[in-house]
Amino acid sequence: MMRRRALLVLLMLAAVVLGAAREFLFLNLNYQIDAVANHRAVSFAHSIFRGWTAGLGLDALLRLKWLLALLFIALTLALSIACARIVFGDHRYRTALVGGFALVGILALVMHLLANAVPPLYAVSVKLLHLIQYPVVLFVIWAAAMLPGQARIQP
Repeated sequence: MMRRRALLVLLMLAAVVLGAAREFLFLNLNYQIDAVANHRAVSFAHSIFRGWTAGLGLDALLRLKWLLALLFIALTLALSIACARIVFGDHRYRTALVGGFALVGILALVMHLLANAVPPLYAVSVKLLHLIQYPVVLFVIWAAAMLPGQARIQP
């Protein structure tokens, strides 16, 4: 029991670190994209990040952004599956988690494609993508384990 709690604490710490890393990367990537797209003399991206992306054009920066988004979705899904395994003791929610992540991703893509016709859908698509890239899903799983009738780690 103590081992499962320790694993859960480590997993949550890893998720928070992952969320912080994602925030750093995307904040600076967006600054760099803005600087390149608008031909600004100054980029507000961190100097370390500017060094990493030196010489990349707008297309490469946008590809990097999508690649990182997919990477963080995959990492968050893996951590979510691990969290569910730890708090419930088995993999009964793995298929639901994979399906849920896929459904949210597809919905975000559809809204992104429809945003030309209905501009507010762009903001919704971004929020949906953020939902599956940040560790908040893990905390929802942990909270769901506290519901009555759930097999979970005993306090």
